Amino acid sequence: MTTNPYKNIRIEFHILQSFPVTCLNRDDVGAPKSAVIGGTTRARVSSQCWKRQVRLAMHDFGVTLAIRSKKIADYVAKSCEGLGASKEQGSACGQVIATAFSKDTLHFFTEGEAKAFAEFAQKSDFDSTKIKDKDIQKLSKNILNPAIDGLDIALFGRMVAQAAELNIEAAASFAHAISTHQVSSEIEFFTALDDLQTEPGSAHMGSLEFNSATYYRYISLDLGQLHQSLAGQAMPEALEAFTKALFLAVPSARQTTMSGASPWEFAKVLVRKGQRLQVPFETAVKAKDGGFLQPSIQALTTYLATKEKQHSPLFGKLGDHTYGENEDYSIGDLIDVLKNDLLKIHPEV
Repeated sequence: MTTNPYKNIRIEFHILQSFPVTCLNRDDVGAPKSAVIGGTTRARVSSQCWKRQVRLAMHDFGVTLAIRSKKIADYVAKSCEGLGASKEQGSACGQVIATAFSKDTLHFFTEGEAKAFAEFAQKSDFDSTKIKDKDIQKLSKNILNPAIDGLDIALFGRMVAQAAELNIEAAASFAHAISTHQVSSEIEFFTALDDLQTEPGSAHMGSLEFNSATYYRYISLDLGQLHQSLAGQAMPEALEAFTKALFLAVPSARQTTMSGASPWEFAKVLVRKGQRLQVPFETAVKAKDGGFLQPSIQALTTYLATKEKQHSPLFGKLGDHTYGENEDYSIGDLIDVLKNDLLKIHPEV
């Protein structure tokens, strides 16, 4: 068995990001999500919300991504038709193959898998009665290569309830983003006018909730798990694409009316061996020096420095990088030093 050079090593992103009037992530009644932490109400953006935006942003960096859908049957059917199956044959084969993985649930799969399924069906003359679940699942396990055709499966994981051997543990862990300070939602009252109206007054009235906050985001990238899922391939490229997407991705809710196009303000990025460690911000910070950012930076860096002392020698720090202090230090510089950290740990990466 090959030794994993990155076992139990993680890159931890501690990010501070400030947004003005926004509703980045809505609850079931359309209000900004929140949570009570340390006895105070905080603004919150769910991990699932930001994770999806990061995944979608990776499309812009030359990364081949998987497909997450309930429509496996339709997708495979089209691949079968492309190989000569009739519409009826393709539909029947697609349905049988889809059922082997899920029953009306979302499934993560790649174009490479879909093509292999169709080629397998072709060998059976597109006779759906000859296609067995175990054969399809075995085929999927043997041909999936996240380093080539589904990096997001390696990063965000895949669970297949009907075929546990196809499960892949996620390399990336996302915490819910929380405001570092107390937040109360506010109400925007608005009206709309009818361009063709002849009487004075509004044609429509409504209200929307919003807030503004400095968010703390914590993301952990398990390099050992990523190395395992990628079979050691394309680690620097995967790290670069993930970090760029992490930097650019912003939740999409109400972006046309409450734009939140705010980049990272500050980030402490640690390469560590050992247990994950995030900052709880259990005590809400108070506004100082013009806002919440500076006291948030102080609270974040003080907490991490304290825990490093308390956890020594188990803190396991292998790299320590700061974004946002030096205006000449770019996100490209951060990516370069993180890739260099990979080489220091394992020169053959």
